[in-house]
Amino acid sequence: MKTLLNKIIFIFKDQVLAKRVLFIFFIFLIYRMLAAIPISVIDGSALKQFFETNQFFGFVNLFSGGGLSSLSIVMLGVMPYITASIIMQVMTLVVPKLKEMQQEGGDAGRKKIANISRYLSLPIAAVQSIGFLALLQQGGALGHITTADKAFALLIAVAGTVLLMWLGELITEFGIGNGLSLIIFAGIVVSLPGTVTQIYQTFDMSNLAMYIGVFVIFVLMVYSIVYVTEAERPVVVHHAKASRAGQKAQKIASTIPIKLNQAGVIPIIFAVSLITFPSMIFSFLQTVSGAAAGGWLEKAANFSQDPWAYGIVYFFLVFFFTYFYTAVTFDPKRMAENLAKSGTYVPGVRPGEDTEKYLGDITTRVTFFGGLFLAVIAILPIVIAQITGNQSLSVGGTSILIVVSVAIDLIRKINAQISVREYVHSV
Repeated sequence: MKTLLNKIIFIFKDQVLAKRVLFIFFIFLIYRMLAAIPISVIDGSALKQFFETNQFFGFVNLFSGGGLSSLSIVMLGVMPYITASIIMQVMTLVVPKLKEMQQEGGDAGRKKIANISRYLSLPIAAVQSIGFLALLQQGGALGHITTADKAFALLIAVAGTVLLMWLGELITEFGIGNGLSLIIFAGIVVSLPGTVTQIYQTFDMSNLAMYIGVFVIFVLMVYSIVYVTEAERPVVVHHAKASRAGQKAQKIASTIPIKLNQAGVIPIIFAVSLITFPSMIFSFLQTVSGAAAGGWLEKAANFSQDPWAYGIVYFFLVFFFTYFYTAVTFDPKRMAENLAKSGTYVPGVRPGEDTEKYLGDITTRVTFFGGLFLAVIAILPIVIAQITGNQSLSVGGTSILIVVSVAIDLIRKINAQISVREYVHSV
């Protein structure tokens, strides 16, 4: 087995792998340059104060790689595309034609759905831009900007989202791994030094025991995230091995792994995208209607500023989306049909509907624990931040979850690429 150092040396010795890895870093560099270019003149101190006092939008800022806090040309990150993907996933469940396209259309069908999601992300990006600008102006973070400035910011923000989607697709095609996941990954990683600096600046020696406790919790979180990401429930299956004439067929046992967390980090990303949308809409409506809006609209617009309220909603959204995304990606009926066609069966379970029900029950049970784990990890830092009073800890858990999960997936794909290249060199 190759050591980590040997793998790194092999990657940069192999021209194909080296080009793919260097291409990823090149796209990351472009992304960071884009995130540093502001759309227009803004009140930097007011904007910074807004994100420091608003935990949840500080978390959203994380997904844009800090682009939102600087009102950069990629201020929205890939959130509009994620929102569009949620809508399309729901539509595939309720629209038979889209469901057939996804399940039976193969790669071509999935590409069509992805293209629809891209087109849908454009109006969503426009709505989210308007909502964010209204929310920032309401919080006094934008100062006095003209309508023309807002229109210009809207156009640039939509164009920035399109550009990021394109960069993500380039990584998927010419790099290694899922491009959009790596874009989010890069945005989070680049913000970690700032988070550490903020913790250092607010460090108080009298609270040393608390900091040690928080550090232990985060170490345990990393361990548990890796453990749950790798955990799976094996389903034992048998299939008959072909034999010569006159000989009895042999039964070969194998397993089908059902992951404890099949949805990965998608439920958290979906939940963040969904929970921010109403606040932006209500903020925009409040800005348009002014004093006539009433107190209920103001409360709805300021919902994200109540950490306990959005924490509870956030918890249940993550839990729900874990089940939802698992239902979209894992079809026990199709798996049961494929097992029957290949002559494979679950011992003690009749092929067909019984196998479908058996696989569905197992998936439901393991998804419950996977969803509960994700939801707890998602809100744990919020709870810690409220107890300790250190707001810099409020985004740590989700950041670690996304970084670790994407890193594990990337390592798997790099190892697979290394295996392929080793085989090519050996032939």
